[in-house]
Amino acid sequence: MKKLLVVVDMQKDFIDGSLGTEEARAIVPAVKAKILSRQADGWDVAFTLDTHGENYLSTREGKRLPVPHCIAETDGWELCEELGDVKGRYFEKNTFGSTDLGAYAASKGYGEIELVGLCTDICVIANAFLLQAYLPEAEISVDSSCCAGVTPESHEAALRAMKACQVTVK
Repeated sequence: MKKLLVVVDMQKDFIDGSLGTEEARAIVPAVKAKILSRQADGWDVAFTLDTHGENYLSTREGKRLPVPHCIAETDGWELCEELGDVKGRYFEKNTFGSTDLGAYAASKGYGEIELVGLCTDICVIANAFLLQAYLPEAEISVDSSCCAGVTPESHEAALRAMKACQVTVK
């Protein structure tokens, strides 16, 4: 069975930049260890990159979250330094979930997909549900120790929502 680890938005702006949190900074070592472990076990690895343009504040999202972040080709858009040398496939996305990631995962026929990263309550949950739609028979899981939400409370709420929708929460 083909297996995929999806690393969601582990970018500087979400860790120690404009939308960074203490919880996001705290998971970086665990995320790197998870990636290396899964790669050693033969899993494929995919990264999502939240990607916005200079016009971000005039977009629907920008009007609701008026904090410029992950502007393409800026320092904050880059993966955090600790993950900069890790190999994988990259998917830029200008919204919470990546349909390109979903289509790719379906085309490869992954039977097991695990998600880690940021933010549990926005992009992790969106991508988990999107992957379920593309691969309804795949085992989808989230490693809660390798995720962080906007707040600890919203992180926990997202984990409960995913669990209710048959995503395995580890």
